[in-house]
This record gives sequence, structure tokens and C-alpha cells, in this order.
Amino acid sequence: MKCSLTLVLTLALCACATVQTTKPGAVGIERRQTMLVSEESVEQGAQKAYATEVQQAKTDGKLNADPALTARIRRISGRLIPVTGAFRPDAPEWKWEVNTLTTPDINAYAMPGGKIMVYSGLVEKLQLSDAEIAAVLGHEISHALREHTRERVSRQYEQKVALVGLAVITGVDPSVMDLADSVASVTFQLPHSREQEAEADVMGLELMARAGYDPHAAISLWQKMIAAEKSAPPQFLSTHPASANRIAELERHIPQVLPLYQAALHAEG
Repeated sequence: MKCSLTLVLTLALCACATVQTTKPGAVGIERRQTMLVSEESVEQGAQKAYATEVQQAKTDGKLNADPALTARIRRISGRLIPVTGAFRPDAPEWKWEVNTLTTPDINAYAMPGGKIMVYSGLVEKLQLSDAEIAAVLGHEISHALREHTRERVSRQYEQKVALVGLAVITGVDPSVMDLADSVASVTFQLPHSREQEAEADVMGLELMARAGYDPHAAISLWQKMIAAEKSAPPQFLSTHPASANRIAELERHIPQVLPLYQAALHAEG
């Protein structure tokens, strides 16, 4: 039995796929990712987790309670979503959902498949401009495009290889086991890796530029985040740590995306 279990575990891990989730774009994101769970199952888990968050917000009377803020976030998202095709041709056709939550917390997220939530405290406390909001949304959308949640859940599964083995033995698809809980945990509690944060930063920079938002606003956004961290660390920074290094990296990539921003302005004119 022990030998059989070992064989099953080995086969389960070998079944994982190394994929390129996005095109490199102007910023040159080319890292391949190892996935142990399917894209479809993670999106199903995300839909369930997001629906739970939306329902709770409705119950509390906090979902889209500020119509002006919700309209503003949806307008900015509406400019970003079409340009996601530069990285993933399928992304503009995702079943995007964009909502706001009335809370003093400074936070925002985009779950797999394009499920976006922006907390009112993020915009109000940091007094964000439209371009700075676009920087936040571009960053979060980039996490979704790169399937960083799927990658992190896969790493969790790899670390708990016995769970995968049990699932295979019992005929249960490991990709659908407690995925809603895993997606929620990854979204709200666990920090992204530096590698994932760096990818989301520069991809988000390109997205906002393509959508006609000045990429320099990403710098002022993170300067505001660092200032907020010194007074009272916002929830957003528990999973997206701020640092002077990431600002320097953003500054390094701005020349790559400025032509895209200028082209977008020309197209608007």
C-alpha cells in the first residue's frame, strides 16, 4: 500500500503543467508557471468566494452603497478591461464583475476570472486620483491575468502532497477540493511572492498606460501607501507590502510604457 501511495503521489505531481499564462507585453513578462490545479476549477472557486463576499456586503448594506464611487470605479475599470487583451486575448470576454464595499479599510482585490472589489477607504483615505485608482486596478487585474491565485494554490497543494494523493486515491478531483476557501485565504490573508508582486506592478503599469492613464501615477500611489503604512498599516499592505524598491522598479519601467500612454492619448484626441 505504501508503494502504491508513493506512486500515486508521484504521478499526481508529474501531472502538473508548466504554462505561459500571458503574452510578455511591452514590459517583457516571460516567466513560465507551474500549475497543479486547473484554471476552470480555480475560477469556480473564485466565483463562490466572491459571491460569499458580495452577499455579506449586501446583508450589511455596504455593497455599492456609494453610487458615485461605484460609477467612478466601473468607469475606470471599463477603460482597463478592453486593453487586457494585450496580455490575454480571452480576458476582455471574461465575466467581469466590479463592485465597491463601503468600509474605512484600505483594500482592493481582483479574484480569478475578473471579480473586482474596491473598498471605499482606499479611495477616500488616500484621496486617489483616477490615474492612481487605475494603478491599483491595473495591479490587481494583472494578478488575475497572470493567474497568481492559481499558482499560489498550486504551491499549497504541492506542499500538502498527501492531500493530493488522498484525492486521487478516492477519485476526487483535487482541483475542486475546498478551492473557494483556498482562493479566499490566498486573496485576503497570504502575501504575494516578490516575484508575483513585481509582475503585477509592471503589467499594471502597462495596462494603465494603454488605457490612457499617466503611468507616473503608480509612483504617487505607492508613495501614499508608504506614508499610510507609517501611520496605520492598511489591510492592502498585508498582502502587497510597500517599499522604496518597488517604486524604483516602477520608475525603471515607465520609459517602456510611456509610448503606449502617448498613443492612447493621441487615439482619444
